[in-house]
Amino acid sequence: MVQAEAAAKRGAMDRALDFIERNGNKVPHPAVIFLMMIGVIIVASAIMAAFGSAVTLETSDDDGVLVQQVVSVKSLLSTEGLRFMLTSWVPNFMAFSATGMILVAMIGVGVAEEVGLVKAIIRKIVLTAPPKTITFIIVFLGVISSIAADAGYVVLIPLGAMAFLSLGRHPLAGIAAAFAGVSAVFTVNILITPLDGVLTEITNDASALFDPTQSLDLTATFFFSAVSVFVFSGVCAWVTERFVEPHLGKYTGPVAAEPAEQLAPNEQKGLNYALYALIAFIGIVLLLTLPDGSVLRHPETGSIVGNSPFMDGLIVLIALLFLAVGVAYGVGSGSLKSTSEAIAMIDKTFKGMGPLVFLFLVIAQFLAFFNFTNIATVLAVNLADWLVAMNLGSVTLLVGFMLAILLLDFLMPGSIPKWAIFAPIFVPLFMQLGTSPEVVLAAYRVADSPINVITPLMGYFPLVVIYCQRYMPEAGVGTVVALMLPYTLVLIATWVPFLIIWYMLGIPFGPGL
Repeated sequence: MVQAEAAAKRGAMDRALDFIERNGNKVPHPAVIFLMMIGVIIVASAIMAAFGSAVTLETSDDDGVLVQQVVSVKSLLSTEGLRFMLTSWVPNFMAFSATGMILVAMIGVGVAEEVGLVKAIIRKIVLTAPPKTITFIIVFLGVISSIAADAGYVVLIPLGAMAFLSLGRHPLAGIAAAFAGVSAVFTVNILITPLDGVLTEITNDASALFDPTQSLDLTATFFFSAVSVFVFSGVCAWVTERFVEPHLGKYTGPVAAEPAEQLAPNEQKGLNYALYALIAFIGIVLLLTLPDGSVLRHPETGSIVGNSPFMDGLIVLIALLFLAVGVAYGVGSGSLKSTSEAIAMIDKTFKGMGPLVFLFLVIAQFLAFFNFTNIATVLAVNLADWLVAMNLGSVTLLVGFMLAILLLDFLMPGSIPKWAIFAPIFVPLFMQLGTSPEVVLAAYRVADSPINVITPLMGYFPLVVIYCQRYMPEAGVGTVVALMLPYTLVLIATWVPFLIIWYMLGIPFGPGL
């Protein structure tokens, strides 16, 4: 009777997510999926090239002069394509930044986890933070982690699982909350990030096609971004507790929950040592960053954010930070007694990453082959031309523009390539309609993220599958898609209207506007 009532309470959303998970998990291993997709891209490129699929782009050259560029689909079965597929495997893999980023970051993260620092921090947070705020804190940290490029995928998502498990909650809900923050609300922040510099520069190049005197600075959408961080961190936390956790139910997997007991004296001593190391490390970085002409500033412009040694070396700094605080914790707690033990911890971490490295090798080839064909560019421009031809009003066109970005994100998750294609088309068009470039850029930020968490083409998606398999061995692509679909749907249903209302009320998107 109780089971019948429980089954009756499962609504349409639960049944739909069960269906997605059940059927999604029938698909092969992610590596096999990408190998199959390489085959699809090879065939599709040959067919589209045979039919002469091409588009014309309007871009500006180095002197700011408007030029037209014809982009054609290139066949991977042509002489050039076959040569590329045969000779580019190593360069493709070396250029896939996710591999190097994870390997470097795990030098420090592996030590910090093996000595017990990560678990001690999680227990400390659980003991001190109000339980009702844990979900919001994890999502919020995920959103602002974009300042550290993609480090949130490596560090925060596993921490989310551990934090939830220590509270007796389902670890996959912790993974989902962290993944939502890191990826589904990726393009906004309360800080200026490297992505801001790139997107702003692309926007300025596009606006110059209509009005060379108009230019945005890095804070052009800062007000909107900062408010979005808090609002949609709350939205994602609500989705986690309202939909995701109830759907998962009680965790009964192979990893035992570790209650958040009071820290032992040696653990507290280790945390104190780690805090001292953290303060010292931050102090050293500030000394190398803040003074004029310092090592981590750009040698010519003196900038810290954007193209600077500080931002380019951020993942190394993060690895060194975790290594420093991990070693300090180990010394203080007694869990690390020699440098040989530290090296052994790093070796252990790397030994467990073999399957992930192979997976990234396959993903790198797919992305490189796909980019070679120009299929994504041709599809994007045709989609943009279709929207322009509909001759819509500015608000309706703004919504259509965001929907187009959302659809394209399934195939082309990268923020920068899409904007490089769409900005020269839509920024001048909206300017003709009286809509400022910062509005279009803000709309792009809204549309660029929600799909990231449900498309297997997003580079870190398979990594999230692996995280889930630690706690639920039978988990697969369908598990992650089912976990993350509620976030995507709710964010689209709330964030798009949020931007439209912001725009129609005339609220400034950033300072000085």
